[in-house]
Amino acid sequence: MMRNSELLASLSNCINHCNYCADACLEEENVKEMIDCIRTDRVCASVCAATADVLATNYPAEVLVGYCQEICERCAEECKSHEAEHCQKCARACEECARACEKFFA
Repeated sequence: MMRNSELLASLSNCINHCNYCADACLEEENVKEMIDCIRTDRVCASVCAATADVLATNYPAEVLVGYCQEICERCAEECKSHEAEHCQKCARACEECARACEKFFA
């Protein structure tokens, strides 16, 4: 489990940013333009949470970590396409989490 502590921290940070971003997107005036961002944030947070749950056990999680990396990269791209500060911060958290997932395989 200790080997996963950095990844678990990144997953937690990503979950928090995605949940905050999705909620903040609902407050945007152009909320209809934020639909894909909200959906991607929610999926990313869910996948990160599931990944963290499995990593907290000794059960093999390689496939899940690989999928998590893919979703984090997708969410980062989506968030980067919006100017809102919460989206930019979320993109950075997702990129950091994707890198942590990649390190898991090193």
